[in-house]
Amino acid sequence: MFALQYKKSVLRYLWINIKGRLHPRGVAGWGSPLTLKRVTAPRLPGLGWVRVKPLMSGVCGSDLAVLSSTGSRYLSALTSFPFIPGHEVVGEVIEVGTTVSRVNIGDRVVLEPALGCTVRGITNKCHPCLNGNSANCERVTEGDIGVGIQTGYCYDTGGGWGEELVAHESQLHRVPDRLPNHVAVLAEPLSCAIHSVIRASVVTDNQVLVGGCGTLGLLTITALRFLGPTCRIVAVAKYPHQAKLAYDLGADHVVPPGYGSYTELARLTAGAMYPLQFDKPVVVGGVDVSFECVGSLSSLEDVVRWTRARGTVVLVGMPKVSKIDLVPLWYQELRLEGTYAYGMESLSTERKRSFELALDLLDDPERAYLLSNLVSHRFPLRDYRRAISTAIATGITGSVKTVFQFTNGR
Repeated sequence: MFALQYKKSVLRYLWINIKGRLHPRGVAGWGSPLTLKRVTAPRLPGLGWVRVKPLMSGVCGSDLAVLSSTGSRYLSALTSFPFIPGHEVVGEVIEVGTTVSRVNIGDRVVLEPALGCTVRGITNKCHPCLNGNSANCERVTEGDIGVGIQTGYCYDTGGGWGEELVAHESQLHRVPDRLPNHVAVLAEPLSCAIHSVIRASVVTDNQVLVGGCGTLGLLTITALRFLGPTCRIVAVAKYPHQAKLAYDLGADHVVPPGYGSYTELARLTAGAMYPLQFDKPVVVGGVDVSFECVGSLSSLEDVVRWTRARGTVVLVGMPKVSKIDLVPLWYQELRLEGTYAYGMESLSTERKRSFELALDLLDDPERAYLLSNLVSHRFPLRDYRRAISTAIATGITGSVKTVFQFTNGR
């Protein structure tokens, strides 16, 4: 099969780190650790495993951080090389193990990529997995498959940027028939957004700031409206196409990033600004809850400053290694909440998996229609350099979610 494979190389990592700073759109070009090649399809690791043919696979911000060598190296110790990226996947089941009962050949499914104890065949489960939070699994170096926190970062599973991958049946969720592929492919990032909103415990009449209106920011706005609390949402959007989508999905106000936004945010939140000579202003007051959806130092500084005393700052986007002044966090007694991936969510009347909630949301025709515009660019695998360049240069290309499309179907 053909796949995009990422091979570990210190020299290539350092080269792309330099190249990515000078020419970000060229990180998948010459010298990249990522190459398109023919590889052996992964085997089924056990009887409860399934082979999936991707129909559409997303390009995530975390993928771009890996490809540009700008992300934290923290998770590299929990990754097996070489790997095939791609964890936002809608696909078709083409082979099932003899004990599989949840899905059948021909089913259209989305992938929940976390590689927890159940997936690994570990019966003595760790504490997070016992509570349904397999994304926080403590045994990601053990079991029936190699090291890896998710499909797309594990040598043995393959990933969505290849023509086949393998998944444990517990990772797969059937897609409703009326849901098109270009909406279903949003299930994984939407699950992340839903998980973040639930962890934040937003209540009625809260003022909420969403920092960044890429895919995760826009889906966070969607999740806030879906989960019900009547709150006032102020979003920070860098580009006009992002601002329009933010309003369409339920934001009450949208402001641009940078120093100019501070005056507008002060007006909208009744926060008071006090200038600093060599830094962004000190802010007193602001919003009750902030969601940081970019992963950049500047965005994190902004949302921390604009969260009122004893408020909550939620890290949604994958953060980079940051040097940030923590005095605002300390002085305002803020709660900093990390929200990685998804899990078992406790609602007022029931417990459901983030992916189940995401598919419930996507199965609503009105919401699905609103979200259908997020998948803005589609490419065949052979055009991977152009796909990655498009995803990086969102201001030039107008991209939101860029995907690889393996079929001309829905």
